[in-house]
Amino acid sequence: MELDAADRQRSSCLTCGLHRRLTTLPALNGFFPTISTAPVATQAQWNSGLQTLFAGALFLSPDIQMPQHCAHATRWPEATQRDMPMLTWIQLDRATIPGDGGELRLKQRGSEFSIMLGSTELMNSRLSGSEEALATLCCERIAGRNNASILIGGLGMGFTLRAALSELPDDARVTVAELVPAVVDWARGPMSDLHEGKLDDPRVAISIGDVGALIRSQKTAYDAILLDVDNGPDGLTRASNDSLYDRSGLLAARNALRANGVLAIWSSAPDSAFTRRLRETGFATDEVNVRANGKRGGARHVLWMATKR
Repeated sequence: MELDAADRQRSSCLTCGLHRRLTTLPALNGFFPTISTAPVATQAQWNSGLQTLFAGALFLSPDIQMPQHCAHATRWPEATQRDMPMLTWIQLDRATIPGDGGELRLKQRGSEFSIMLGSTELMNSRLSGSEEALATLCCERIAGRNNASILIGGLGMGFTLRAALSELPDDARVTVAELVPAVVDWARGPMSDLHEGKLDDPRVAISIGDVGALIRSQKTAYDAILLDVDNGPDGLTRASNDSLYDRSGLLAARNALRANGVLAIWSSAPDSAFTRRLRETGFATDEVNVRANGKRGGARHVLWMATKR
């Protein structure tokens, strides 16, 4: 069957837009060398080419989309929709959270990773905007300090660490406290590409254990403490995490900070009572609303930037 004029235009949009974008990605470079950038002529060629492009795109770059300016981006032939391969989640590993925290599960779908607690997704490799903002906003507040010492509570998928390292000078030192040893193993194993070797940066030290205990053991040791632990002040994974955010936990963090040090905290939701508690324990506090996927939108998260007074 010959394609009509509209189908020819759609095929041209596909090949001049999606194909060109895919072949510029490092992971896909050379993956589609045989697909022409000229409009295809038949329905069969359309279906075959589109299936190949999308199968590779979804496997190696799940967030790839047709260019937004393409008016035909959502008008795929029905046969293509029926025949599109579906990627399923694969569980790679599981790990017990020490104490009363339950079990974490690491899952993968193509190049996408997810860390789950029960049926709740704690983090996803496609959503990094607010974790990165936690680091960049904090590092802006301590810019210019010599030999800055930073403590990050929670490694997760490494977004906060990666963003902090991109902002900090060579003389800075970053300690990452991670409670679950398997999370570090995942970072060096199945998610090594995602972490981009940041655990081997000479500025980085990994501390396996409770970040709260580490904070309580230090006095005027850090220029900044970044906490991306649990769900924020309203604990989800461990009841004992609440002690990070109660009055005694905030006072311990204040004692562990140097003069004008910054306590930066990530949360999935606002908490006016927690904002008051920060101010009552000696912090000048800014509350910043950010999106889970940065400028591309996503869920609304809250960051507190609390400076030691």
